[in-house]
Amino acid sequence: MSAPDGSPVGAERSIGQLFASATAEMSALVHDEIALAKAQLKQDVKRGATSGGAFTVAAAILVFSLPMLNFALAYGIHAWTGGHNGEDGWNLGWCFLLSFAANVLIAGVLALVGIVFAKKAKKGKGPQKVAASMKETANVLQKAKPHPRPEPPAIEDRTPEAIEAVARSSS
Repeated sequence: MSAPDGSPVGAERSIGQLFASATAEMSALVHDEIALAKAQLKQDVKRGATSGGAFTVAAAILVFSLPMLNFALAYGIHAWTGGHNGEDGWNLGWCFLLSFAANVLIAGVLALVGIVFAKKAKKGKGPQKVAASMKETANVLQKAKPHPRPEPPAIEDRTPEAIEAVARSSS
């Protein structure tokens, strides 16, 4: 009966075997963390694409409805200034000009909001938890060093019978 690494059950593993096992496990951990980072980035990209698509459709609907809003605003200004009860209100040209000015003002405010959010987006750092975990793993791997092996006995100390037995078994 033997353990998964081939060593007999109950026997202690050598330092080299322990280090090889630890290195393999750390390598698997690094690969798993990289896979996790990729999965998180993929999910973030999907969410961003969905969000971008929704904003694009909303913007298209808004763009196509702006002429109706401009006409309504201009005729509303005309009616508010007295044009609704047969009296002459403001000239419709001036009412449409005020409607345009209101649109420019709203566009300016939205541009400022967009600039603020763009600056905040540049400061974002992506999946920070995974990056911190990867740095910790890299630090652990850099500090891991194998223990020095004991010096093998000199060739003179070996018995000739043992050397012959090894020579015969390998031929």
